Amino acid sequence: MPFVAFGAFYSTYSRIFELDQRCEQTHHDIDIQLHCRHELIPKLVAATIGFVDHENGVLRSVVDARMSALAALSIDAQMQAEATLGYWIGRLLNLVEECPDLKASGQFATLAAELSNCENKIAASRRVNNQTIAEYNSVVCQFPECKVAPMFSMHVREILNMTSERGCFEDTPAMKF
Repeated sequence: MPFVAFGAFYSTYSRIFELDQRCEQTHHDIDIQLHCRHELIPKLVAATIGFVDHENGVLRSVVDARMSALAALSIDAQMQAEATLGYWIGRLLNLVEECPDLKASGQFATLAAELSNCENKIAASRRVNNQTIAEYNSVVCQFPECKVAPMFSMHVREILNMTSERGCFEDTPAMKF
């Protein structure tokens, strides 16, 4: 009988541990995509400098927001910093719409396409992360997992909420013909 109880306990712990590790891995996947985004921003700013001299405040804000995102230590601070960065990237892209010479620049077009691709990968990584966290939370709240998880400091995780960052991309620039 003790072997059956130990086997059930071990099986329950293993399931929770596996899901916990998947949550960590999917969060690291987001970090990898954010690193790609952070690497593109200086190139994008450099490609923009000669074209939008009158908007140095926006360029400075993009650079400052990137530095804040890189310096964030907690997940909450990182999410807030990334939301701010997303806002300023949106503002920069809106400026580009007003500058036809910059839009026509091959270098900028390539970087903008890379950034768009990177943003799509970040969004996909966040969706996978949130799905994994939802699965983990569901398991941790069920019996007998709800009794085993706290023994190993495994608790319900918070789903990443990116509504504040989403707002910066909803303000689409006006089309001028």
